[in-house]
Amino acid sequence: MTTVIVTRKNGKVCIAADSLAKYGSTMESATLIANSDKLVQVGDAWLAPTGPASAQLLLHSYFADEKRARDFSSTHGIFETFVDMQGILKDDYFLNPKEDERDPFDSLQMEILIASPAGIFGVYPLRSIQEYTRYYAFGSGAEYALGAMHNAYEACPDAS
Repeated sequence: MTTVIVTRKNGKVCIAADSLAKYGSTMESATLIANSDKLVQVGDAWLAPTGPASAQLLLHSYFADEKRARDFSSTHGIFETFVDMQGILKDDYFLNPKEDERDPFDSLQMEILIASPAGIFGVYPLRSIQEYTRYYAFGSGAEYALGAMHNAYEACPDAS
């Protein structure tokens, strides 16, 4: 269970995530978990994954290798970054890439919001990349977060 949101307005970009972990009916709050932060910093960019609880650890581990591709400046750069990542996730991290036999491509098994100096972006499981103009949300509470942002966006002076 995760909700992540990203927004930009008047030259400012902001990204946020909840800190609750849920496994079935068990909920673990940030007061119980030392590593409850769901945001991952990669250079000047911040990534907020949804999906398996191990997504943050996976991204931290993958991007710890400075030689690995990391371009968060455009939809094309992000696409190439995640195409490079996919093969390594399958081989080195044992990612099960199949969600549905009818899928045309292997799945990342997660969605990721990105806030970078170049803008705000979303990465979908089949590596479709979107650049957002105002805000977006992923996760179990995305519908509520998008509704709240729709109501608050015009009234707020900037992204924070």
